[in-house]
Amino acid sequence: MNVQHYIACDLGAESVRVILGSLEDGKLAIEEVHRFENRPIRISGSLRWDVSRLFNELKTGLQAIARRGISPASVSCDSWGVDYVLMRSDASKFTPPYHYRDSRTDGALESAFARVPAAEIFEETGIQFMPINTLYQILADLRLQPDELHKAERFLNIGDYFNFLFSGVAKAEESLASTTQLYNPRKRAWSQALIREFGIPEHLFPEIVPSGTILGPLLSSIGEETGLRGIKVVAGCSHDTGAAVAAVPAQGEQWAYLSSGTWSLLGIESPHPIINKKSREYSFTNEVGYGGKIRFLKNIVGLWVVQECRRHWANEGAVYGYEQLMEMAGTARPLVSLIDPADERFSKPDNMPEKIASYCRESGQPVPGAPGAFVRCILESLAHAYRRSLEQLEDVTGMSVAKLHVVGGGSKNRLLNQLTANAIGRTVLAGPVECSAIGNVLIQAIALGHVSSLEAARDIVRSSFSVERFEPSRTGDWENAAKHIQLPVHR
Repeated sequence: MNVQHYIACDLGAESVRVILGSLEDGKLAIEEVHRFENRPIRISGSLRWDVSRLFNELKTGLQAIARRGISPASVSCDSWGVDYVLMRSDASKFTPPYHYRDSRTDGALESAFARVPAAEIFEETGIQFMPINTLYQILADLRLQPDELHKAERFLNIGDYFNFLFSGVAKAEESLASTTQLYNPRKRAWSQALIREFGIPEHLFPEIVPSGTILGPLLSSIGEETGLRGIKVVAGCSHDTGAAVAAVPAQGEQWAYLSSGTWSLLGIESPHPIINKKSREYSFTNEVGYGGKIRFLKNIVGLWVVQECRRHWANEGAVYGYEQLMEMAGTARPLVSLIDPADERFSKPDNMPEKIASYCRESGQPVPGAPGAFVRCILESLAHAYRRSLEQLEDVTGMSVAKLHVVGGGSKNRLLNQLTANAIGRTVLAGPVECSAIGNVLIQAIALGHVSSLEAARDIVRSSFSVERFEPSRTGDWENAAKHIQLPVHR
C-alpha cells in the first residue's frame, strides 16, 4: 500500500509534541517533528494556559512538515481533560483559560455538594470527584466571573478548541466531554439534570460527536500559513488518555492499563459504565473511549510530584536530570517511608519536598534526607497506590487482572516499572512511550478508512513498537509494607 501520513498534535500539561505518523504495509512509524514546553502564565494572580502561544507553536510544527514536501491526510489534536476555553461569537475574543491547578476551585466540592448531593452527581455522571473537574470550574466562573460566562457563546475543552482553530468547526468530542462531570455516560449526552440544578447556562454546551469524527478540511487561512492544503481535521479521541488507551498493545482479557505521566490513570476497558456505591467510594471514574467503550479508571497524582521536587531543587541551585534522579533513587534504601499521592497537598505546586517531609512527620515515618531518598519515596508510593487501586478495581468489577500495560512517558522509567511489578505481584508490560500520539494517529486512520477497526489498530501497535517486560520480585517486602504502613483512603 502507499504510505499514508497523519499529524498528531499531542498536548500535555508539561510539554507539547507535533508528531508525524507514517503508515505503510501494516507498520506505523512516528517521528517527533516539534516539541515545546507548556508553560502556564500568571494573570492577576490566577494560573492560566497560554493557548495563543501553543497554537503558534503547533503551526510551526505543521510548517516543518510542509517544508519536507509531505502531504498528510489529516491532523488531530488531543489534550489533558477538564480545562476549557470560553469562546465568544467573535472567535478572536476569548477568556484565557484557567489552569486546573488554579486555587479558584478550593472548597468547590463542599460547596457543590451543599446544592446537589454527591451521590446524585455520581449517579448522573460516574465521574471521580476532583475539584479540578470542569463542573467545579464552571461553578467557580458563575461565582467569580458571571459576566464572562454569560457573554460566552460556548465552551470547548482544550483539545477540541485546537481542533476548532484548525477546522472552524466547534464540536465536543465525547472522550473529552466525558471528563467534565457534566456528561451522562449512560445517555451519551450532556447531563441536562445537573446543568439545570446548578443553573449553568445551557447555551454553553456544544454538540457532542463520537471519537473519530471528521470535522472538515483544514481552514484555508491555516493552509496558506502552514503550507499544508487539502488535509482533513479529525476529532479523534481528543482526550489524551482516551487516545493512549486506544493504542494499548493488549490482547485477550484480564489486562489493565496504566497511562503514566504527570498523572497516573489506571483502569480497564468496560462495555458499559460501572456506576454504583462501591465505585463511588473507591473514587473510580467512567470516561468514554474509542467506539463508546468505557474507560473505567482511577486518576492518581503521578510523576508530577517528582517534577515539582526537581523544579524546587533547581530553584535552589541544585539541577538534576531525570536520569540522575532515578540513579540516585535506585541506590536509596527501599521502603523507608510512603506517602499517599491522593493527599490534597500533593496536587498543588510549591516546595514539594517540604510537603513530603511534613506528611512523613505527621504519619510517624522517617523523613527522606536526600534527593534520591525523596524520589524513591515518591516512586514506591506510586507503586503502592497502583497496588491498592488494582485491588479495589478487582473488588468492584469481580475480574482478575493478570498483567498491567504501562504506556506513556512514565513507561520509560524502568525503576518505577520494576517497583510496580513488585508491588502488584503481576507482570508489567511497558511501552510504547508515545501512546497518546500513536492512538491519535491510528484513530485518524480508522476515520479515513485506512485501518478497519480498533482491533486492527492494536495489531499495528504490536507489530510496530517494542514492549519491555517486568516480572515481580521481592513481593514479600511489599506485603510487609502494606501491612505496616496504613495509608488513608481518600474518597
